[in-house]
Amino acid sequence: MASSISSSTPRSIDEIFNDFNSRRTAILRALTYDVDEFYSLCDPEKENMCLYGLPNESWEVTLPAEEVPPELPEPVLGINFARDGMNRKDWLSLVAVHSDCWLNSVAFYFGARLNRNERKRLFSLMNELPTIFEIVSGRKPLKDKTTTTDSGSKSRGSLKRSNEGQVKSNSKLPDESNGEDEEHGETLCGSCGGNYSGDDEFWIGCDICERWYHGKCVKITPAKADSIKQYKCPSCNSKKGRQ
Repeated sequence: MASSISSSTPRSIDEIFNDFNSRRTAILRALTYDVDEFYSLCDPEKENMCLYGLPNESWEVTLPAEEVPPELPEPVLGINFARDGMNRKDWLSLVAVHSDCWLNSVAFYFGARLNRNERKRLFSLMNELPTIFEIVSGRKPLKDKTTTTDSGSKSRGSLKRSNEGQVKSNSKLPDESNGEDEEHGETLCGSCGGNYSGDDEFWIGCDICERWYHGKCVKITPAKADSIKQYKCPSCNSKKGRQ
């Protein structure tokens, strides 16, 4: 079984969130774009199987770790046993719910040494993304359309938002949309953690991790944003540098 633990344990808020997001991306692929392959691997005739999302954005269906206690919290055991006893969509939604629980438990396992404010910020970053259950059950659209290359890795460029939706400013306030932006009032800046107030504030969204930032926090002006085809936040830039 491939290790579900990255070579370097994430410790900072950004590192833990990036690990969470990578594992989430992997599981989303298993339950959406690779769903037929995932379904076939969950043969009820096999032993207790688990769905793992890995930090390199790949997924696997395999047996749980042999060591007791395991190095990381374990996914729900035996997802394959319920496969043929339920409607396929209901079964996928059940796996999605348990996968959301596992992702949260892994993130807060890594974040055990964070203080109260740091834990709050970590949860806010995680909570900005729709849950896997919301996407699989159809409650939220799958915006991050995963594409697969020959190596099996995800193309990050496929997450790019439209230019019209990239910049957030007072020209489009939350209550002026058709309900799509009702949640913007709860948006937190990925840098300072401040709320979106809508009072003549300029915000910009990262096309990679989909977090929002005050323009002033990342030193991006509206004029500069107009010339950016794909914006990468400081965290995503530093992550790419480490790779």
